[in-house]
Amino acid sequence: MIAKHSACRSMSKFSKSNTLVVVALEDELPRDLVDGWRIIYTGIGKVNAVIETSLAVEEKKPDIIINFGTAGSAKDDLIGLHEVTLLKQRDMDLSPLGFDKGVTPLDEIADIDLGRDGLSCGTGDNFVNGEQDVVTDLYDMEAYALAKFSLKKGIGFYCFKYVSDQANENAPQDWKNSVSLGAELFMESVLKK
Repeated sequence: MIAKHSACRSMSKFSKSNTLVVVALEDELPRDLVDGWRIIYTGIGKVNAVIETSLAVEEKKPDIIINFGTAGSAKDDLIGLHEVTLLKQRDMDLSPLGFDKGVTPLDEIADIDLGRDGLSCGTGDNFVNGEQDVVTDLYDMEAYALAKFSLKKGIGFYCFKYVSDQANENAPQDWKNSVSLGAELFMESVLKK
């Protein structure tokens, strides 16, 4: 089942007062670039992302969550900054029990469709440097969990990923070399600094 997220808003309407920017690492979006924006750094992975975001939501009570970070892509032509609007869980694996990879049995929420044009992203708790079983445009480690959390809490959710590597054997070094390159682009394109 694909869960539809109904909160839609023009990208130019983001407000510092009602938006929480969620990023895994400060290397991806340095604090000094987001002056005045409410931002949290969650650490890497789905569990850290949801725990830290949950705590921040309790305190800050945002209407909108924007997830920004890096992502790999196996598609050579995907570069730069992209909005993600279809989110998948790529590391759930109950295939020995007859389920497709990426499917969580007995869960009403599977893929999450934000209802806007954009790319797909598969989230998992592993760094992608080779072929994956779940077909998607991008690979990251937090977005699906944040989208599902936002959907369950009724908070508007937006996701923007900067392609840092080609999800291949060179991905670890390529990521290290480009982790910080998307920050200015995100600020200029999304937060309109």
